[in-house]
Amino acid sequence: MPDTTEAPSTVNRLVAEALGTFLLVFGAVGTALVAGEVVGALGIALAFGLTIIAGVYAWGPVSGGHFNPAVTLGLAAAGRFQWKDVPGYVIAQVIGGALGTTLIVLIGLFGPEGWLAAAQDGGFASNGFGDHSPAGFGMGAAIIAEILFTAIFVMIILGVTHPQRGTAGFAGLAIGLTLTLIHLASIPIDNTSVNPARSIAAAIYGGPDALIQLWVFILFPIVGGVLAGWLHRALFEPTGVRPAQAEARVK
Repeated sequence: MPDTTEAPSTVNRLVAEALGTFLLVFGAVGTALVAGEVVGALGIALAFGLTIIAGVYAWGPVSGGHFNPAVTLGLAAAGRFQWKDVPGYVIAQVIGGALGTTLIVLIGLFGPEGWLAAAQDGGFASNGFGDHSPAGFGMGAAIIAEILFTAIFVMIILGVTHPQRGTAGFAGLAIGLTLTLIHLASIPIDNTSVNPARSIAAAIYGGPDALIQLWVFILFPIVGGVLAGWLHRALFEPTGVRPAQAEARVK
């Protein structure tokens, strides 16, 4: 029988990207802010991994499950995503992430006295280096970490979502576990970005210092993602993938 399944509309895809990024930020940044002292770095890393797993399986079939401007740009660089669709995806991701931290702030208004002010004074789980690094790492370490870990993340995504060689139903699990590993390794360096939308969302409420340092966590994850896309294409897909499967998408 012919496949009568309709392709998701542009609006459907953008809404899915906003929802997935919202889930990632609200669930994982919320864990860091509300329960970080209880669950520690391991719990926060797992929160990032679990939210991305949930989002990828829920909305990946609709939009591809990027939830991250660096991933979107990396997939475009690899030839798996159309450049013309990049701006819409990035805008949707930034909006979804900002909505996530905004709802955390609204919840904080009804929290214990002084909780919200203390969270904002502490940077609101923003990324940072120097005095704002959890372990005192400088800007150079943050730049290297963001390029390297974002590149690893995008390379894994491109590998597990390949239409012929990918891991099919296990792709979301592999992506989420990779993000967990990345956070375990890099939270002490700069609170782990690898996602400009997540960094923007936290910095909005993190105060002047977070906003001043934000450019590092926008620029260098994108550099890592694009480099990974180019490298993957050169090494593993020099002729591209079939047009019908040109976009990385979790089935």
